[in-house]
Amino acid sequence: MGPGGTGMILAAFDFGDAIDFIVNGRESVTGGVRIGGSELLPQLWRHLELTGAAVGIACAVALPLALWLGHLRKGQFAVASIANVGRAVPSLALIGFAVAYIGLGFPNALLALTLLAIPPIFVNAYVGIAQVEPDIVDAARGQGMTEPEIVRKVELPLAVPLVFGGVRTSVVNVIATATIAPLIGVVTLGDAIVSPQVYGDAGQLGAAICVAALAITAEVTLALIQMLVTPKGLKVSSPRRRGFPFMSMRRVEVS
Repeated sequence: MGPGGTGMILAAFDFGDAIDFIVNGRESVTGGVRIGGSELLPQLWRHLELTGAAVGIACAVALPLALWLGHLRKGQFAVASIANVGRAVPSLALIGFAVAYIGLGFPNALLALTLLAIPPIFVNAYVGIAQVEPDIVDAARGQGMTEPEIVRKVELPLAVPLVFGGVRTSVVNVIATATIAPLIGVVTLGDAIVSPQVYGDAGQLGAAICVAALAITAEVTLALIQMLVTPKGLKVSSPRRRGFPFMSMRRVEVS
């Protein structure tokens, strides 16, 4: 058997061992501690708790401001700056900054992940609102709608696909980045990834599989919710008539 065949066998063995780690668990490499299996549930819950809190706070901070600035068609410089900062600042730098001023623990990780989640949500919400046709907005004003009503009843429904695109991007980013939270004392699914001396190769791969499955599940779930809340007119209308192509939506999202 050639090197390629041997490598495939080893890879299959490693994957099977990782699945066994997820399902059954075992004793740690150093001994004396149970890892994997049901022991992953508290880590999964902490991972979800951290992700949900970070994205929830990011939405509460970014969405109102982005929707209002987009409605006014102002703040393009701020949007561009936030987008550039979101691309340029690495997650470890955010966590290092939080450690310096807050210390270890959940609040530190929450602050760093919230800052990571804000740019995609803010930028996509702003772009989604700002690109609504001015004629539609003028028609709503002509019917006597107030400015908040125009945002809520006219612009936001039309911007749903882009707004959800930003939220989906942030959720996946936060799920992936929360794997380094154990470095600052918050035990998530990333604990096995950053502690190979305790979990071994099977634990690292098993935890990576869990994180990937969690990210995919979140993406699919949010996509289904997006389909449910998107107005029927947007689902059946031509992308060109609506002013932007569906396939280019992800271009304005910040990864």
